[in-house]
Amino acid sequence: MADKLMIVMVNTDPKNAAELGAPFFQAAVAAAMDYEVEVILTARAGELAKKGVAEKLHVKEGSPKTVYDFIKDAHEAGVKFYCCSPNLDLFEMKESDLIPECSGIVGGAHLIEEIMESDCKVLTY
Repeated sequence: MADKLMIVMVNTDPKNAAELGAPFFQAAVAAAMDYEVEVILTARAGELAKKGVAEKLHVKEGSPKTVYDFIKDAHEAGVKFYCCSPNLDLFEMKESDLIPECSGIVGGAHLIEEIMESDCKVLTY
């Protein structure tokens, strides 16, 4: 049985906020089940790592809970969030622009290495 879950948010566009709840909720559940969980925010989803973006998005219209609330819940459960390095240039960000829940910046090699060298399962969104 795998010890680690890696969630790669690569195809999820923040413009479709209804798609954003499930990955963060599933990450929180897996962490609560004592799995090591990493969420890699890359491509369009990388914009969620920027301060002020997820706070403005709601999975369901009229809900008081923001996408950022989902991120905070997952982080509190033990999920580690990472921003993929090309997103800094893509969204004109510096490391200081990242949400405090972001544990750091990783490159493509981190993703490949984790998948190939560890007992890891991967979900992509």
